[in-house]
Amino acid sequence: MLFTLFDLVQEAVAERVRTIRSLAEGERGQGTVEYVGLILLVSLLMVGMVAAMKGFNGQQGTELASLIVDKITEAVDKVAFK
Repeated sequence: MLFTLFDLVQEAVAERVRTIRSLAEGERGQGTVEYVGLILLVSLLMVGMVAAMKGFNGQQGTELASLIVDKITEAVDKVAFK
């Protein structure tokens, strides 16, 4: 009777461990998703800033907006997909 109880407990623990391992393996690539999300957030902020700066009539706003656009274009051109 006691050994049967130990067998049941051992099997229950083993099943929990298998479940936890399978759930943990399902999170592979999560860091990549978060990194891409962060890049998209920064990109949206930059686009908003460029749009806001182009609305100004001053020379400084236009220069800053064109500089930001040039740097973003330069960075995107450097990305090479294999």
